Amino acid sequence: MKYPQGGGLTAERQAFRERVRMEAVGMFVDGLDSAVIAKELRVSVRSVQRWRRAWLEAGQDALRSRGPACRPKLNEVLFGVLEQELAKGPVAHGWPDQRWTLARIKTLVGRRFHKRMTLSGISQMLRRHGWSHQVPARRAAERDQAAVAGWVKETWPHVEASRRRSMPGSSSKTKPGSL
Repeated sequence: MKYPQGGGLTAERQAFRERVRMEAVGMFVDGLDSAVIAKELRVSVRSVQRWRRAWLEAGQDALRSRGPACRPKLNEVLFGVLEQELAKGPVAHGWPDQRWTLARIKTLVGRRFHKRMTLSGISQMLRRHGWSHQVPARRAAERDQAAVAGWVKETWPHVEASRRRSMPGSSSKTKPGSL
């Protein structure tokens, strides 16, 4: 299942963070204190100090965004192929049920693309592309929903009422007859 926020940093978010760092450069030039800059830009003082050090050593270009820290194992084209394979379902790939697990996706990536990835790497890659995990509802196939609804309506109120009654020896804080 996909969710609209996606995962990881989008290009817009990277650009926003770079703009914040460039604003900090302007404040460095004005001679403002790190604590003042941090408060103004709503970032940590340590970040401002790190940016100031990089700016002093290498100039404004040191604070420009360099993109992701590493290249993804699967580029956009290969991830599109992976999505097509996932859409076929686990049964089409030899598993007995219709649940995709991280371990199964890892095996699929290894078989299809000859790439090794960790389970956390698989999870991060899926989140970055807007996929979320799902927990299947565990219900018996032979469950009779009408019978369950009838039990909740008819039987449960009597069970719950008997649990709430205060009797001698119960855990009630008041003693019988003390009211």
